[in-house]
Amino acid sequence: MFAKVFLIALAASPLVAAHGKIAVAVGDAGGNTTALGIQGAVVPGAGSNSKTEVDTTTYNGKSLKSDSLGETTDTGKLKVNDLASAMDLSGSTLPQVTNTINATFHVVTSDGCGPIKAVLDTTGTGAYSNGVELDSLADIPGNNGDCPKSITKKSVVRDLLERSGVISKRATNVNKDFNIAFTVPAGTTCTGTINGQSNVCLVKMANNNNNGPFGGNIAIQMAGAAATNATAKRNSVAQPFSA
Repeated sequence: MFAKVFLIALAASPLVAAHGKIAVAVGDAGGNTTALGIQGAVVPGAGSNSKTEVDTTTYNGKSLKSDSLGETTDTGKLKVNDLASAMDLSGSTLPQVTNTINATFHVVTSDGCGPIKAVLDTTGTGAYSNGVELDSLADIPGNNGDCPKSITKKSVVRDLLERSGVISKRATNVNKDFNIAFTVPAGTTCTGTINGQSNVCLVKMANNNNNGPFGGNIAIQMAGAAATNATAKRNSVAQPFSA
């Protein structure tokens, strides 16, 4: 009797959306950032979904090339100016990229796995529909964003019941970090200006889970461009006259 009640209760439980987020991203020439909307260590890694998923980005629609920065539970719809908060967390130097972006993708729950894809918007506005899809160098295991059993550690019984449709599939807390990496095409020029930073590109990284997709947006600069911009600003300042 207990087993029957237990199964009915599980079957009645609502489907819980799961998440993965970009905790940090670095350029191969230095600099680092977090995804827009990330809150840092104030969000616990382990715990209930309602507490661990509040700063992870959800996108509407399966297309990677959609003009959307997505939204988080706490922030709501993300905006390019959310970069200010990201820089407060990670510092004043954005990822400086020669040809590679490396990122730590934090899998929050069991629908937040791979494969992860990325698209780069050179305008820094979120115009991903005109962006360039990047080649992956390192990825996360998974199928359509669902984590393999080796990561979720679900019991054999639960896995069987979910697969057979006896109970609803629910996201479980994973709380694991994985490295992802992408190459940026040679000759890429970033033209965006956000939070006082010039020569900015935005990069969307996301899986393709039906509950999401989940991932995040990061801002990068091509190596040398930021330094060149800073030099130009210094040279534009009037110098004292000397006889």
